[in-house]
Amino acid sequence: MRKRGEIWLTDLSPRRGTEPGKTRPVLIVQAQALLDAGHPSTLIIPLTTQLVDDAEPLRIRIMAQGKLRKDSDLLLDQVRAIDNQRLTDGPLTRLAATQLRTVSHALKVVLDLA
Repeated sequence: MRKRGEIWLTDLSPRRGTEPGKTRPVLIVQAQALLDAGHPSTLIIPLTTQLVDDAEPLRIRIMAQGKLRKDSDLLLDQVRAIDNQRLTDGPLTRLAATQLRTVSHALKVVLDLA
């Protein structure tokens, strides 16, 4: 069962335009109620190891932890829904509650919901 705040490996191919592609880690940000209900798709934020300093709220740094072997940036401007079949392996790690609150706040800013 997937949980909000977990990072999973996901196959995002085929890539279109500026979308991140290939198999990469993603953060699950969907509401837990939808995950528990077996919803067929999941809202995610892709991660990249191409780090950019001081880029919040568009990027948030996640330090290597658990099975996430490299420091990575969350690409908050690339939030999207994926079919659950794209989730291939996980969880690699789970964000701490403080990190997840930072992500939630940044999403509100990026989506103009703040």
